[in-house]
Amino acid sequence: MLINLFEQNTALLYITAILLGLIVGSFLNVVIYRLPIILKSQWKTECEAFLAEENNIGSNESEPEIASTTFNLNTPRSRCPKCGHMITALENIPVISYLFLRGKCAKCKTPIPLRYPAIEIFTALLTVVCVWHFGATIEAFFAVLLTWGLIALAFIDLDHQYLPDSITLPLLWLGLLLNLNHTYIDIESAVIGAAGGYMILWSVYMVFKKLTGKEGMGFGDFKLLALFGAWLGWQALPAIILLSSMVGAITGILLIVVNRHQRGVPIPFGPFLAAAGWIALLWGHEINTAYLQWISI
Repeated sequence: MLINLFEQNTALLYITAILLGLIVGSFLNVVIYRLPIILKSQWKTECEAFLAEENNIGSNESEPEIASTTFNLNTPRSRCPKCGHMITALENIPVISYLFLRGKCAKCKTPIPLRYPAIEIFTALLTVVCVWHFGATIEAFFAVLLTWGLIALAFIDLDHQYLPDSITLPLLWLGLLLNLNHTYIDIESAVIGAAGGYMILWSVYMVFKKLTGKEGMGFGDFKLLALFGAWLGWQALPAIILLSSMVGAITGILLIVVNRHQRGVPIPFGPFLAAAGWIALLWGHEINTAYLQWISI
């Protein structure tokens, strides 16, 4: 069995985690870039269809025209945005191709953003940390899956300030299903955590909106906290909220102080929530224990 092999050979386990993390990190770059474009195209089509129906336009006509060019996570192949050069398989090897090409397009020599190899390395690093923490276990496998999803969510939120349901909701349901067998927490705590996670941020949102007339966060944040509640139980929610709020506030203040962010411009909360939830996934019990000991002093 594969788990037994990894248990007997720790070096093989870590090497596999690194290679898999690099490969998945390369795919996450595609997801982060393409998924928002795909979703916006779908939303546009749905809005056009709705408006046509509302205005009784073309009741006997065909559906709104859809672009003939297929665009999804697999098609078309990646290409240089400057010259259109198709990226070959040899030019798409995680990190190695970037170094070999010296960070430039093979054809037009346009610089390739450093962000791409950085995400690949970051994904590999977090994958190894999960494997190191949980060992060769089923908990490690699903923790790695969650980690990959959180990386995609965090960077999409940074770029577009929304968290796609197509990533968040499947992970939320997966957490509940896993905890039917007490994989991370008992199912009662998971269900309460999912409901509580959503309701806590929704309540904050409603109070803030009533007081200021503004929306302080998006509904994707509610679902993301519900996701962590489903995986880690209601017991993890206070630590996640505290960690994400502290880091978010400090980051926002620092960005304003160094003039890299204007007042009034929203800062996405998803990346801070994702980071805090990931920390709680690995060390939530230790954090809660330390906190309870501190407040009992």
